[in-house]
Amino acid sequence: MALQTIPPRIRWAVDLMDVQPGDHVLEIGCGPGFGAEAICERLETGKVFAIDRSESGVDRTKRRGQRFVDSGRLTVRQIDLATLRVPVKRLHKVFAFNVNLFWIRSCADEVALLHERVLPGGAVYLFFDANRPELVPNIVRKASASLQEGGFRVSVVDQKAPPVVGIIGRR
Repeated sequence: MALQTIPPRIRWAVDLMDVQPGDHVLEIGCGPGFGAEAICERLETGKVFAIDRSESGVDRTKRRGQRFVDSGRLTVRQIDLATLRVPVKRLHKVFAFNVNLFWIRSCADEVALLHERVLPGGAVYLFFDANRPELVPNIVRKASASLQEGGFRVSVVDQKAPPVVGIIGRR
């Protein structure tokens, strides 16, 4: 089975993150593995720790990124953020695409964990498909508030084609 190419919306998001060769990145909700692959392609000495609550998401990410798993650049685990104990003590970046945790309920504990683990100068990048424009203001407001309440400085970026909004929380 041939792997699908990485979607343009994921490429745009990873480009915006400006992943450096030595970065340590946590991906929340790795799903099909597009984000992990796009990030790992840019790493030399850095690593990605990808998590998903879904067994199928973990399996798909491992399959898609097998060459990065084999090289030690990618670790994938089935776990949710609330119970995560990040093996990398300090992170440069956190990446999440279409993870609703940050806008559908209180996530103060999860954001506190991220604030503790992200290095000063590092950032949390939350991206959402914006193909339902009526949902975007609520997503931006709630996700931004979650990050701000956790001590992050927040900015918002968006792109029209493909329609994606990014909420960036800098430490």
